Amino acid sequence: MAISTHMADSNLATVRAVIAHACKDAGRDPAGVTLIAISKTFGADAIEPVIAAGQRVFGENRVQEAKAKWPALRAKHPGLQLHMVGALQSNKAKEAVALFDAIHSLDRQSLAEALTREIAKLGRKPLLFVEVNTGGEAQKAGVLPQDVDAFVKRCRDDWGLGIDGLMCIPPVDEAPAPHFALTAKIAARNGLKLLSMGMSADFPIAIAMGATHVRVGTAIFGARK
Repeated sequence: MAISTHMADSNLATVRAVIAHACKDAGRDPAGVTLIAISKTFGADAIEPVIAAGQRVFGENRVQEAKAKWPALRAKHPGLQLHMVGALQSNKAKEAVALFDAIHSLDRQSLAEALTREIAKLGRKPLLFVEVNTGGEAQKAGVLPQDVDAFVKRCRDDWGLGIDGLMCIPPVDEAPAPHFALTAKIAARNGLKLLSMGMSADFPIAIAMGATHVRVGTAIFGARK
């Protein structure tokens, strides 16, 4: 479903105002927060008005869907950034490194090894975030909090990967603040500057806890089918 340029303008302005307000409350510079517009399931007809409204950073959940949409959009609109925010299969590492400027879901050895190979081959270095499963949820991807330090160390020492930050998705039935605080604490002790935290329902709380990247879809594009 397409949205009008007017609606895209209005939605983006609202989200940016909330970001600015949250930054003011936290004593932070809004320039330190990157808004990622999550465009998964939306076609180019819905994305174009959001680009026209001034948004430059977008996020996708699946490599195949991104491959179908983004090469044409990026050719038409130079300077766009694309972030991979969904689970990434190791066998899609080559396509992901070629396509994305950031990968938010590094969470296991096989993927670290695959990314190391493809980064060396392609000469592209996307930002890399380790995904933390802060709630220890069995159905969810991510490294358990107690294992993150060792995993980040292995990424650096064994695979030569530059890790830029951490990402988390708190359990839906729990208050997000403690999960964001835990992720920020782990990042700080590992010298990681970037925090991918917060979605449409909770990004102001994430900003208060130090998020540098917020992943907002519904508040910009509307409800998904």
